[in-house]
Amino acid sequence: MDDSPIKPENFFKTACYFEGSLIIVAVVLGWIADIDPFEHIYFSENAILYGLFGTLPLFFIFLAMDHMKFASIKNIRQILLDTLGPSLYRYKWADLFILAAIAGVSEEVLFRGVIQPWMENSWGMTAGLIASNVLFGLVHAITPLYAVLATSVGIYLGLFLDYGGERNLLTPIVIHAVYDFLAFLVIMKIYRVSHVKDTKNSSDQ
Repeated sequence: MDDSPIKPENFFKTACYFEGSLIIVAVVLGWIADIDPFEHIYFSENAILYGLFGTLPLFFIFLAMDHMKFASIKNIRQILLDTLGPSLYRYKWADLFILAAIAGVSEEVLFRGVIQPWMENSWGMTAGLIASNVLFGLVHAITPLYAVLATSVGIYLGLFLDYGGERNLLTPIVIHAVYDFLAFLVIMKIYRVSHVKDTKNSSDQ
């Protein structure tokens, strides 16, 4: 079952470096587009509450997918388990929280902090929202269906950028980070259970 293309022992460091490098990409693109990637990040209790509230539907859908019988959904679940499970189960929850936080900040600063407003400035609010998140879906395209789901999640995050009548990047950052953290925990738990079961079966043979 341990067929992850990512070296599990290097996963945390590699993932943190990769996600963190997206900040550099955001700064460079922001310079080209004359957009400050960090302009709309500021602390707000409402933004954090909106973010926590906004995480719930995504996480409930993630949990529901585990009970869906569609082959395409099962394929996505298995890919996530096979690629992330062997790495995630080696780490503690604090490590996963750090990784999720880095991913939430870096991906939102890039996609919602630069690419979405860049496209909005060029094509209008609606077209910019859709186009930027089609791109978000494509870079997450581990399967065609996953690309569609990621695009939908990206649009959801893009709408929360202006939730409550103010543009604050902190809201989608919180949603993204908390969702990733909870998803990591679920994948880790499922993999640990299956790993222990496989190990027990091997020892019994």
